[in-house]
Amino acid sequence: MVRIRCVVERITYQNPENGYSVLKCRVKDYSDLVPVVGNLLDANVGSVLLAEGSWKVDAKYGRQFVAENWEETLPATVYGMEKYLGSGLIKGVGPKFAKRIVQKYGADTFTVIEEHVDRLIEVEGIGRKRVQMIAQSWERQKEVKNIMLFLQEHQVSASFAAKIYKQYGNESIAVMKENPYRLADDIWGIGFKTADQIAGKLGFEKESYVRLRSGLMYTLSELSNEGHVYAGIQQLVDKASELLEASPETVIMTMDEMLKKEELIRERRITKTDEDGNPVTPVYLPPFYYAEVGVAGKLKRLAAAPAGDRLYRKLMEARESTGNQKLSVDVEAIQEKTGMAYDEIQADAIRQAATAKVMVLTGGPGTGKTTTTHGIISAYRAYGLKILLAAPTGRAAKRMTEATGLEAKTIHRLLECKPPEGYQKNEENPLEGDVLIVDECSMIDIILMNALLKAIPPAMRLILVGDIDQLPSVGAGNVLRDMIDSGSFPVIRLTRIFRQAQTSRIIMNAHRINEGKMPDISNGKDTDFFFMENEDAESTASRIVELVRTKLPGYYHVDPTQIQVLTPMQRGVVGATNLNLALQEALNPTEQQIFMRGRGAVTVPKQTLRRSGFAFRTDDKVMQVKNNYDKEVFNGDIGIIASVNEEDRTLKVDFEGRLIEYDVTELDELVHAYATTIHKAQGSEYPIVVMPILMNHYVMLQRNLIYTGITRAKKILVMVGTRKALSYAVRNVTVTRRNTLLKERLADT
Repeated sequence: MVRIRCVVERITYQNPENGYSVLKCRVKDYSDLVPVVGNLLDANVGSVLLAEGSWKVDAKYGRQFVAENWEETLPATVYGMEKYLGSGLIKGVGPKFAKRIVQKYGADTFTVIEEHVDRLIEVEGIGRKRVQMIAQSWERQKEVKNIMLFLQEHQVSASFAAKIYKQYGNESIAVMKENPYRLADDIWGIGFKTADQIAGKLGFEKESYVRLRSGLMYTLSELSNEGHVYAGIQQLVDKASELLEASPETVIMTMDEMLKKEELIRERRITKTDEDGNPVTPVYLPPFYYAEVGVAGKLKRLAAAPAGDRLYRKLMEARESTGNQKLSVDVEAIQEKTGMAYDEIQADAIRQAATAKVMVLTGGPGTGKTTTTHGIISAYRAYGLKILLAAPTGRAAKRMTEATGLEAKTIHRLLECKPPEGYQKNEENPLEGDVLIVDECSMIDIILMNALLKAIPPAMRLILVGDIDQLPSVGAGNVLRDMIDSGSFPVIRLTRIFRQAQTSRIIMNAHRINEGKMPDISNGKDTDFFFMENEDAESTASRIVELVRTKLPGYYHVDPTQIQVLTPMQRGVVGATNLNLALQEALNPTEQQIFMRGRGAVTVPKQTLRRSGFAFRTDDKVMQVKNNYDKEVFNGDIGIIASVNEEDRTLKVDFEGRLIEYDVTELDELVHAYATTIHKAQGSEYPIVVMPILMNHYVMLQRNLIYTGITRAKKILVMVGTRKALSYAVRNVTVTRRNTLLKERLADT
C-alpha cells in the first residue's frame, strides 16, 4: 500500500450509482495533476485527501493512483489552505476572499479562523456580517468533518454527514453510538441498511430489540413505497426475517411487543384473503391505519349529510312537491349557456352532480371529462354556488385553471400547508365553499386524501375527477379505484371518444392499448404518434439525445425544454439516471459562450454545484423528489435552475415564477428532469414526449404504465424501441394488487 496526500483540483467523472470517481489532484513532487480513481463520491473540489492505494498504468488513460481507502484532512500548505477555503465548503468565502485571507495570514490562516476569527475584519472587503457567517460555517464544517470521519471509520458514505448534523447538531455522534437506528426513523434519505451498517460496526447484536424493531418499521415502510397500506402478518414476518437474517420467532416476539405499545396496529374487525384464498391478518403503521379508517368514515358521513347550498335545497323541495325523485337541472339550458353539446352520459353526469354529495367522474383521454366538468360547474354557478377547484400537482392545477377559467390550487395550497404545524385547514378550520372539484384523483394517496377530507365541512359537495386506468398513486393506497369498486357513490364513466379527439392517434392508440390491442404505429406525415424501431439500448439512448437536441426542435420549431423524455425505469442505459447525464451534457454543457463588448464570444465555465456525483448547473431542468413543506415545493414539481452561487454553496430553482433556494446539503431533494420515470410524470402534460420502450425494461412493462406515458403527450409522442417490448407491455395486465381495506371499509355498514 502506498499513501499520498493530495488536493482535489477538479472532478472529472463520478458515477452516482456506484460511487466510482475520477479526480484530478495536486500531489507534492508531481508537476502535472495526478488522476486519482476509486470510490471517492464524497470528495469535493478543494478537499485534502490522505489516500491509500497503488499506482497503475491504464492502457487508455495512462498512470493513475487507485485509492482503496481515504480520509479527508485539513490542508497543511498555504496553497492547500487557499484551495480549501475557496472551494465553497465555508459559507461566505469564495475564491476571491480565500486568496485575500491566505495572502494576509499565510500558514497561520486556520489558526486565525479557529482562535481569532474576529481578526478577519482586517481583510479588505470582509465585514462583520461575513465574519459571523464564516465563524458559524467553520464550526459547522468542523463538526460535519467529525461525523464524516466517524462514518468513514464504519465504511458508511460520508455524504450523509451534513444531514445528520442538521438533525442532531453536536449530539450527532452520541446519538449514533447510542441508537444508530434513529437515523432511519428521523432522516429522509437514510434507510435501515445504512443505520444497520453503523450498528453492526458498533457491536449491536443481530437479534437486539432495537434492530428488530427498526427492521420491522423499515419493511412496512418499504411496502408502503410499493403502494401497500398494510402488510399481512405472514408477509411482514417473512420479509422482515429475510432482511434481518433473524428467526421468524424473534421477529414475531418483537412485533407482538410493538403491537402492545401501539407502534403497530392489527386490524381485527375486517377479514381479508390473499390471492390463494387464505385468510390474512393486516398489520399497519399507525399513520396509514388512521388515514384509511379516517377516509372511509369521513366519506360515508359526507355522502350521508345533506348539502347546504341553494341548488340542493331547491331540487329536494321540487322532488318532494312533485313526487319525481329524478327531477334535476335542465341540461338543455346549460348547453345553450355554454355553447357545448353533451351526450347522454355527460348530461347524466351533470344531472347527478346537481344532487350528489360525493360523486366520481372517470374516463380516458378524449372522452370529454373537461367538457363535462365545465357543464357541472355551469350548473352550480347558475345557482350561485361557491366552487373550489384543486389538483394534486401544480401542473394539473394550472391546466384546470386554463380549462375552467376559475382558479385551481394544489391540494397542499388549498389546505394551507404551513410547517411545522401542518395543514391549517382541518376539522377546526374547514374550507369555505359549497362544492370542491378535484382533478387527477388517481394520483391521490390515502394520507393526502385523509388530510383533504378533514378540511371538508359536512354540507360541502365533493366531485372527484380522474382516469382509473392510469397508474395508481405514487404513495400508498388506491383511493379512486377503491371508491369506485365499493359501489358506495355515484360513478359516471365516460366511454365515447369525441370526433375531434378521433383525429389524434395519441388518443386513439391510448384507448387501443387500454383495450389490449396493439397501437397503430404506421407513422405518416400528419400523425402525432411516431414509432422508431431501435433494438440496442446504447443506440436508443443516442437516438433519444439526438431527437431532443436537434431533430424535434428543428422540425416542430420548439425549444428542447418543451420536450420531455419519459422512461419506464430509473436504472439502466435507457433509464432516467443515465439519460439525464447524456441529455444534460448535450443540452446544458459545462461551458457556455457569452458575448463581451470588444472581445466577442468568450467561453466561460457554467456555475456548478456537485452533490453525490451529480453536477447542478445554471439552466438545468430539475425535479423535486420529496415533499418539502418549508419551501412549499412537492414531489414531482419541475423547475429550472436560475442561478448557482459557488461561493455560498447555494442555488435557486425557478418553479414557474417562484424562486426557491437550496443549500448544497439539500440537493439530494433534486434530480435532473430532462428525463423522468413515467411514475413521476403523473398529473403532468408535455407538448412533446419521447419514450423508450425496450425489453431491458420488461419488469416494468405493464399496460397501465405505457397508457399513462402516452397520455402525458399533448401534441406529439415519439416512441423509440421494439415492437416486441410494446406488444409485451400491451398484453401485460398483471398489475400488482395493493394491500388496502378502503373498499371493504366503505362497503361495511
